[in-house]
Amino acid sequence: MTMEEQVQLYKDDLELLPDKDMKMEYILDYGKEADNLDVKYKTDDNIIKGCSSLAWLHKECKDGKVVLEAEGDSIIAKGMLVMLLEIFNNRTPDEILAFDTKLLMQMGVMELLSPVRQQGMEAFLGVIYGYANKCKEEQQ
Repeated sequence: MTMEEQVQLYKDDLELLPDKDMKMEYILDYGKEADNLDVKYKTDDNIIKGCSSLAWLHKECKDGKVVLEAEGDSIIAKGMLVMLLEIFNNRTPDEILAFDTKLLMQMGVMELLSPVRQQGMEAFLGVIYGYANKCKEEQQ
């Protein structure tokens, strides 16, 4: 599934839900099922600076792809991270760099998030795109 197809899947699911509370529950359900990040990756270097809650993102370039693992300390952060990882994880740097983040705005989650959480999402995206650039440079 492409990144755009994954976003469309979330958008379609969210559009089926009648109100903001149900949509938020959808995100929280992902958070309840989220895997925990190995404690060795919960370092200061992996903290996503700008998130309203504590969140870590472990990144590596592996076999030409950007491999990501993340965890947040709040259930909503965990849910959002699960969704974002399904979009961005295990993609080539070129796929990530070509992805239009405006599609995330159309997905239907931004209006559910507080301004501080929106900033956290932007911080996450900044880290991902910066790391994708780094991986691309390493591949050349």
